[in-house]
Amino acid sequence: MLARRTVLAGFVALALAPALSIAAELPDLKGRTVVIVTENAYPPLQFVDPKNGQAIGWEYDAMNEIAKRLNFKVEYQNTSWDAMIQAVSDGQYDIGMTGITIKDDRKEKVDFSDPYMRSQQLMLVRGDEKRFTDAKSFAALDNGLIGAQPGTSPFYTAVYEILDGNEQNPRIKLFETFGATVQALKAGDVDLVLTDSTAGEGYVKASGGSLKIIGEPLGTEDFGFIFNKGSDLVAPVNAAIAALKADGTLDMLNRKWFLDYKMGE
Repeated sequence: MLARRTVLAGFVALALAPALSIAAELPDLKGRTVVIVTENAYPPLQFVDPKNGQAIGWEYDAMNEIAKRLNFKVEYQNTSWDAMIQAVSDGQYDIGMTGITIKDDRKEKVDFSDPYMRSQQLMLVRGDEKRFTDAKSFAALDNGLIGAQPGTSPFYTAVYEILDGNEQNPRIKLFETFGATVQALKAGDVDLVLTDSTAGEGYVKASGGSLKIIGEPLGTEDFGFIFNKGSDLVAPVNAAIAALKADGTLDMLNRKWFLDYKMGE
């Protein structure tokens, strides 16, 4: 662990000088207000801190830094995942952020930023689960249930990569939020939840051994922010993402939220 943190720190230091010239070239949005919507149900990307009720996470830190560098004011609002893409498409919000996978069908409704994170889908189960160890053995478990949000990447992965391709398969139990699927898993109402590695790692760390990850990754996902079609914010945000990558800021956020932060502590 120490060696990895030393390497990260070295990278940040080496990248700082060229990043200054990149930052100087970023667009100035002259203090305009940008309304950003999220779900606050996807730790450690964005969630409500149980200690004080404040909304925090990787995406908040990243977006606040983007706003600072581009000189715009942020107004955060909250909505459910199933309403978010359409609401951004309709112009109710300027930007949506909630670990949204970049997919071609979604590009028909919204514009995406460049990817700011790549993640893999993993199998999240209870800590004492011994009946199955991977996707194949879960599929063979006739009474095994998967919890998922409709229309999400985990839902489609469950349908087409684990089960039989039937989107009405009764082995998939639907929930409104990702957090609700994890609570159902803990309660024994479902036996498996698919999650990207970012959220999965956060829940496992916070579980005190009651949750674990099993099996091999089931695929990769690139995350992006979403905008209404033709938004003039896409190019500036992409420029800011490139600057955050170049100067090591994204690496520092990864270290803060995926290595150093302890959920519930």
